[in-house]
Amino acid sequence: MWDFDHCDPRRCSGKKLARAGLIQDLRVGQRFRGIVVSPKATLPISNGDRDIVATNGVAVVECSWARLDEVPFGKIASPHERLLPYLIATNPVNYGKPWRLNCVEALAAAFYITGFDEYAEQLLKPFGWGHAFHEVNKHLLDRYKACTSSSEIVAMQETILTELEQSYKDSRETQGTEQDDWLTPNPNHRTAVESDSEVEDRSTESPEEEP
Repeated sequence: MWDFDHCDPRRCSGKKLARAGLIQDLRVGQRFRGIVVSPKATLPISNGDRDIVATNGVAVVECSWARLDEVPFGKIASPHERLLPYLIATNPVNYGKPWRLNCVEALAAAFYITGFDEYAEQLLKPFGWGHAFHEVNKHLLDRYKACTSSSEIVAMQETILTELEQSYKDSRETQGTEQDDWLTPNPNHRTAVESDSEVEDRSTESPEEEP
């Protein structure tokens, strides 16, 4: 991970992984040849990236969602930058919010989608809430894992969002008209899902989980 020290060290998922010996720090400017989960990416990760992950691993940007403009993304470039598709955060800060994954959730999602479930589970294990990420997102992850390319992931995500939209429309007809959290624009990317921009970590918004 590239860690920009935006979060409380006692609550930061990336730092907790580092203390457990499960992740390595990268220097700004240091090249990484694996998959980089980044809001600058134009393509989502898919099972078609499995060989890249197997050979060179996955990296994330450990930063605050609210301070993305401060991150020198040009200095942490990779030939394999990827977005994450629609998933739900289960970390204590952003529980239940779409897109707002923290660092460990972003890494776990990348490993699940590329078929390395054991690595995802190992990363989530140190967190008391970690099991919830797979439980909440299993129905989504299983559908993404069946996709062999970024284009298939995009199509699957569109299908999922259409299904959710219809489900919430049906629900609002009987329960009210308030906007639901899932409708929050994707903070990760401005074009792939036609929205605005987890992980904290490529991906957070504030200090997160428990120490």
